Amino acid sequence: MTGSGSGTWTSRLAELGLALPPVVPPLAAYQPAVRTGNLVYTAGQLPMVDGELVVRGKVAEGAEGIVSPDQAKAAARQAALNALAAVHDLVGIDAVVRVVKVVGFVASADGFSGQPGVVNGASELLGEIFGEAGKHARSAVGVNELPLGAPVEVELIVEVDR
Repeated sequence: MTGSGSGTWTSRLAELGLALPPVVPPLAAYQPAVRTGNLVYTAGQLPMVDGELVVRGKVAEGAEGIVSPDQAKAAARQAALNALAAVHDLVGIDAVVRVVKVVGFVASADGFSGQPGVVNGASELLGEIFGEAGKHARSAVGVNELPLGAPVEVELIVEVDR
């Protein structure tokens, strides 16, 4: 595959039954992704599908009206897919050599400390798609609030070859 020798990341997405969604339009004054040299940085991406958040709220264990860690992990996966869509729109997904870094923000209720498990939703998706080239450095950060009431936000830095 690109980055590992044979095939393409596009074909790997198809093998996994995944499709990159349309790029989520910016919510403010920024670009979804920018390139400098061989690095592409994405803006923070929310777990949106068809213009709507897949889930809303803060993450906690077992509290009613709160986003569960499993729901938030699935939301982080969607946010990472949205970040990959921004990369693809800018340079094409097959230009990716490796995922360098993931930053995941988790809107956390008081006392919730499971941010790493939530952000695994993004990390595991990148591993499924890119294999060894998907192994990355990462930060999983608990925050009080995220835009639109999202439970997670994910940023990527990827190395590209063209």
